[in-house]
Amino acid sequence: MRHGKKHNHLGRTTSHRKAMLANMTCSLIEHKRINTTVAKAKALRVFAEPLITKSKSDTTHNRRVVFSHLRDKYAVTELFKEISVKVADRPGGYLRIIKLGNRQGDNAPMAMVELVDYNEIYNPNGKKAKKTTRRGRSKKADSAQVEGNASEEKSEE
Repeated sequence: MRHGKKHNHLGRTTSHRKAMLANMTCSLIEHKRINTTVAKAKALRVFAEPLITKSKSDTTHNRRVVFSHLRDKYAVTELFKEISVKVADRPGGYLRIIKLGNRQGDNAPMAMVELVDYNEIYNPNGKKAKKTTRRGRSKKADSAQVEGNASEEKSEE
């Protein structure tokens, strides 16, 4: 029976689990993307997303609440200054979990956890990828070269 089993204990004591999730959240805030197991990634989402929601309104109380969970003032500062600005219009779902396959040593299912607004590939509103021709040159350089060749031909005549 599963009475009262609301979250995955991850084979750790309460204090170890809270410290691990806080450290993983600080790493995620710092690097914007981390690799971990799927079980830890799902637990991290439950831990980190409410803190990101709190960071959307920058008040002293919210900073203290987030700091009590993370215990890293640099991560709290970056969360409230940079990340909260990017996720201001998003109603939730700040993290993306992408499954990567199994780890070689113990066959554990691995996943990449990333902040949704910091990935330019999946983000339609982000920076567009630079268009290149099939030979690897950019279209701007290609068009400039064509114009340059046309002006050289005219000058030769």
